[in-house]
Amino acid sequence: MISRHSAVLTTVAATWLLAFASCLSLSAQVADTWQHEYYAEIPVYIDSIQQELTYPLAWGKAPERNFAKWRKKARKKVLECMMAPPPAAQSYDVRLLAEEQRDGYRAQKIEFSLSRWYRVKAYLLIPDGEGPFPAVNVLHDHGAHLSIGKEKMVRPFHVEQRVIDDADAWVKTLYGGQYLGDYLARAGFVVLATDAPLWGERGRKEGADRGKYDLIAGNMMMLGRDLSAFMTYDDMAATELLATLPCVDASRIGCAGCSMGGYRAWMLSALSDRVKAAACICWMGSTFAQLSHRYGRKENGGFANCIPALRQYLDYPHIASMACPKPMLFISGRRDKLFPLVGVEAAFDEMRRVWQSQGAADRLETRLEDQPHECNLDNQQAILDFLKRHLMRME
Repeated sequence: MISRHSAVLTTVAATWLLAFASCLSLSAQVADTWQHEYYAEIPVYIDSIQQELTYPLAWGKAPERNFAKWRKKARKKVLECMMAPPPAAQSYDVRLLAEEQRDGYRAQKIEFSLSRWYRVKAYLLIPDGEGPFPAVNVLHDHGAHLSIGKEKMVRPFHVEQRVIDDADAWVKTLYGGQYLGDYLARAGFVVLATDAPLWGERGRKEGADRGKYDLIAGNMMMLGRDLSAFMTYDDMAATELLATLPCVDASRIGCAGCSMGGYRAWMLSALSDRVKAAACICWMGSTFAQLSHRYGRKENGGFANCIPALRQYLDYPHIASMACPKPMLFISGRRDKLFPLVGVEAAFDEMRRVWQSQGAADRLETRLEDQPHECNLDNQQAILDFLKRHLMRME
């Protein structure tokens, strides 16, 4: 007969063995740590790294208790980690390349100096009527599709037919067949769309190649520059250009984007006081979920959102929280395979705590919709309603 003590020991042993078997199963999924140090493009000791990421500069963890002073210090640290910016242009020197009238707005293709080092082409949409109007910097996605950039946001013209066909196909897949920029322009917003570095008309001489992006980003890093940071610096500079245009009310500028464009939107809102409201679709999560064997994730975007050393201080939702108390809209999909739900919910909870701490809970909208990774027509309607509510009524 087995004694009660023996039964307890047997139960404990069985429980331990189950737990041990579970650990062995997880280890087997990861890698043989005696043979390999990396698996699925991340180190097998990723959990140990994650445990050391305590984000000491996050609001509520940092010793600073004055929110405005905390934001100033947090911004300084983010900009420090973004490394050296491109030198500011002495003049934008805007030139009109082409123009056409559309339904309720005028479409222009322009070129201007985004820094002293480079000029870029962009689309500018101006509503019919008398301005100045509220404005939106629309920010294109990644999609591992670099042949077009701004053309994902605004129906292209003054380009080869293959570019138009490329854009139409992309917008049909990710945006429900509707160009977000044109949609907002018809509703009365000035719209600006530019290419991120290496997308569209800012690409490689040899042609678009996703496989070369990380190599170029690595070379830039060797020069003390960060390609992802250049994208954000450029978005800030383009927003400053918007503020100078006679057709724009500089006190009513917002931004919006999906996927990498969503990342660009909350980064821009966090770092630029020009932005008064931002809509961010399908890009928010936490590092513990985005880089984890546990959730089967790795950062496929690569260097597109890589700012060296920043994880020593702040995670994604902490950076986005620097935009508080601005109005912010976040929409994520329950069926979005790029962002595990556990990370999205944790990030949303973190941001809600920050906005609530500043008495601005009603200015943060976080939504989980039954959708994959996309910016569908319902999302675009939500973006328009949000921007109208927060920009068109501002004095």
